[in-house]
Amino acid sequence: MELHVLPTRTGAAAENMAVDFLLLRRMPPPPAIRFRHYTWRAPAFTFGFGQKAVWVRGQLPPGEPFDLCRRPTGGGIVDHRQDWTYTLIIPREHELWEARATESYRLVHDCLARVLRELGQAAIVKQQNESIAATGPGGLGQMTTVASEPGVCFQRAEVYDVIHERTGEKIAGAAQKRNKQGLLFQGSIWKPSVDLADWETFGARFAISLAEAAGVPALPAPWPDLNEDELTGLTEQYSSPEWIDYR
Repeated sequence: MELHVLPTRTGAAAENMAVDFLLLRRMPPPPAIRFRHYTWRAPAFTFGFGQKAVWVRGQLPPGEPFDLCRRPTGGGIVDHRQDWTYTLIIPREHELWEARATESYRLVHDCLARVLRELGQAAIVKQQNESIAATGPGGLGQMTTVASEPGVCFQRAEVYDVIHERTGEKIAGAAQKRNKQGLLFQGSIWKPSVDLADWETFGARFAISLAEAAGVPALPAPWPDLNEDELTGLTEQYSSPEWIDYR
């Protein structure tokens, strides 16, 4: 198996989400891990599949034009106006497809933080969530790790997010979807949280780090020959009110 580094493309929010899902749906023969970085045609926000659209709209900046799309993955609201966005697609034939979601999340972010550190950034992976005191049957306070509901992505770091080593500011987060075709991993790095000018070098080294962690070689690959009618249909679905206001 190989890790295919796909060319960078620019799209509107619905198109970017449609392409990610279609890359998951249509695995190449033989199966390969796919990695891509992409940019946004206009200011954009995406939000997790399980979030309520009415609540999401209440968190967004008023009076500003932007694209809005519900992702096929979970997680919270992501502001894409100043981020570096990537997608990793792992076929079911790779052992990571069977790994727990927390394990794949940690592995990818370990790779990301390692490359940032190599480029001079104080990046680490957060190892635990905030804990609160809970009362057990005997009335004694116990420290319990509490998982919070997805909110606004870069306002708060969760376990295995990438954070600044000294300030604790969140640098990178991600969301996942696993189905019978494979694992879709959509990640975002908040550019203002790091002092990094050469994002092209970062992207190349990140892909290599991911390939090493997956035990496969990283190779540049041409853009796959996706069915244009299928892509158009998915883009229309992701841009429709029925999809965006699904919940």
